[in-house]
Amino acid sequence: MADPVLVVFCRRPRLGEGKRRLARALGAAPALAIAQALLECALEDACAWPGALVIAPENPAEARWAQGLLERAATVQPQPRGNLGERLNAVDAAVRAAGHERVLFIGSDAPSLTLSDLLAAQTALDASDVVLAPARDGGVTLMGSGLPWPDLAPLPWSEPTLGEALEQCCRSHARSVTRLAGSYDIDQASDLPAARRALAADDRPARRRLHELLVKNA
Repeated sequence: MADPVLVVFCRRPRLGEGKRRLARALGAAPALAIAQALLECALEDACAWPGALVIAPENPAEARWAQGLLERAATVQPQPRGNLGERLNAVDAAVRAAGHERVLFIGSDAPSLTLSDLLAAQTALDASDVVLAPARDGGVTLMGSGLPWPDLAPLPWSEPTLGEALEQCCRSHARSVTRLAGSYDIDQASDLPAARRALAADDRPARRRLHELLVKNA
């Protein structure tokens, strides 16, 4: 069975765009710095991934930017318009059309992820149709499938019920689901204390830089 492809959903950090809840609490400039540091953590994971890699920037206008993010080989597959579910379905279809049968998705807001988590997800797909790694806020930090995803557009994206709804959606389409251990992501100021504690012992370079930034903005 072919190894899965890792797809990194990301957006280009810009002042005043994205991480709005962090910006309201910390200010636009600190929120931008944290967004950039989070992206670097996701790219650190991408560099460590031993298999095929796809970078999925937020829109086609960011394709050239995405092409310059990494020195290692990667395909750029821009996201189309739509809600997150629609964009996931579209990118998933494009990646499968390129010949990949098993697809893992991560974003750029979960510095808790490790290569071990990604490899555990790969192993889980040997026995299950779907693998999900829940986030403490009710979302997910990783999602993977050996089959095309069902229609994800109606799901409650950005709501605390998302993870449960995603799992139920998969099961209602007769998909077996494996849940990995839960972890945190960073979306708002209330996420920062737990992130600072968790990152204090993480020696990966991008995580060290993120930790220093979170301490500075404590």
